[in-house]
This record gives sequence, structure tokens and C-alpha cells, in this order.
Amino acid sequence: MAFEADAPVVRLRDIAIEQARQLLGLFDLELTLVPAGEAIPGSYWGECEAGLIGSRVYARADTPVHSLLHEACHLIVLAPEKRAAVHTDATDSVPEEDATCYLQLLLADRIAGFGFERACADMDAWGYSFRLGSAKAWFTQDAEDARDFLEARGLLPLPEAIGLQPISEA
Repeated sequence: MAFEADAPVVRLRDIAIEQARQLLGLFDLELTLVPAGEAIPGSYWGECEAGLIGSRVYARADTPVHSLLHEACHLIVLAPEKRAAVHTDATDSVPEEDATCYLQLLLADRIAGFGFERACADMDAWGYSFRLGSAKAWFTQDAEDARDFLEARGLLPLPEAIGLQPISEA
């Protein structure tokens, strides 16, 4: 993936950060904010991309929301006992990466001002690549293996009982 750091995407500063913090907390993850201009610890891609160390997801105000969700979802799809060893790179396999992308798109609807459609558009603008040419096409037509992976890990259907209802845009 070659990302476009200046792409017009929704960034952490554009949403209610506390809502993102609460969403990650539902999965026993901690959002740690990094001051503007400082390097993001555990960032695989550098620049403004979110980072991972253990069960913490690091981000700045200029971090794209899709990046925050993507990195958080890497940790969510891991077995909790593996999280402690994660530093920067959490991917074990292509199926895990696919499951991460799928879950990231599902969770996008849990953030007001973001949502599934915008997450797909932002992923495309940022440079994610999918066989069918777009995040939405992949999600709707080619992601059976990702759904199967998430179901096998007990992550689908999403656990509505713990507060994961989609945010309604009023």
C-alpha cells in the first residue's frame, strides 16, 4: 500500500475522539494520543499513520480514522494473549489482514461523522488496493474469507450486547 498523506480523508481531529476511545475500549484497547509533530510510536508506515504497541493504539489528531480503525482491528483479530507481544506489525497472514480490513469497515459505522461509505472512500483515496478495484466492491463481493475468519474468531456477528450499535446520524 502506498498511502497518500495529503488525501482528503476524515482524521481523528474531525470526529469525537472520546467516541473512538470508547469504541476501542470495548475491545480492551487503549487509544493513546500523541502530540502534534511527534513521531507516532509503533507506526508501521510512519508519518500520520496509527501505531501499535501491546494493547495500545497510538495516534495524533492528523491520523486518518481509517488508519486508527485498521490498526485497532489488527489487535482485535489477534488472540488477547498475543497482543502483549505486538510492536508495530501485527499481521500474521493474508487472511488476518483481510479480516482486519473487513472489521475496520464494519466498525466505521460506530463512529459518528465517519461510517461505512466514507471509510471505503478514504481507504481508496489512501491507496488500499483490492482485486475488484475498491474497498466497497471487495467488501460486498469478495470478502467471504474475511467473514469466515471473523466468525471463526467469534467476532461476527458483532457483539451488539456490548454497545456496538451503529451510530445514527441525526
